[in-house]
Amino acid sequence: MVFLVATCPPGREGDAILELEWALGRVHVRGTEWRGVLVAETPLGRDEAIKSLRSFETQALQRVVPLDCLLPAKLEDIEEKAVELMEGKTGSFAVRARVRGNKKLGEKEIERAVGSRIVEERGLKVDLSNPDWVVVVEVLGRKAGVGVLKRDEVLKFEVED
Repeated sequence: MVFLVATCPPGREGDAILELEWALGRVHVRGTEWRGVLVAETPLGRDEAIKSLRSFETQALQRVVPLDCLLPAKLEDIEEKAVELMEGKTGSFAVRARVRGNKKLGEKEIERAVGSRIVEERGLKVDLSNPDWVVVVEVLGRKAGVGVLKRDEVLKFEVED
C-alpha cells in the first residue's frame, strides 16, 4: 500500500482526482481541508505508481509525494517511524518536512529531531544539497505521512492555470 500526497492549483481538485484515478487505476483519493491538497492510497507498489504517474500527461497535478505510512502527528511517533524506515540504508540523507494545520509542530523542529535520531541510531551522514535518501514528512492536521525516498521519487509537474 502506497500513500500519496498530491497538490494541484486551488479549485482544480476535481481534475486532479480524475487524473490520479486515470493514471493509477486502483486508487482511493480524498480531499483535505486545505485547498489544492489531496491524499490518495493505492495498492500498487511505489515503483509502479511512480512509473504510471511519470508517463501520464497531467493538466492539474503539480506535485506527488509517495509515503510509506500515515500515523498520528506526534513528534515521537514520526521520529520512531523515520528511524525504522531508514534501517539498512547507506549513504547520506536529508529530512524535508511540510506542516499544514498543526500549530504544535514546526517544519524545522521535525527536520532537526528526525535528522538527529537517524544520525544517532543509524550512523548516516546528513547531506542537505545532494542526499542519497530524502526522509519526507507531510503533516496534515492530526495525521502525518512519512516516507523514505530516492532523489527522483518526488514527482513535480508543470501546470498551466
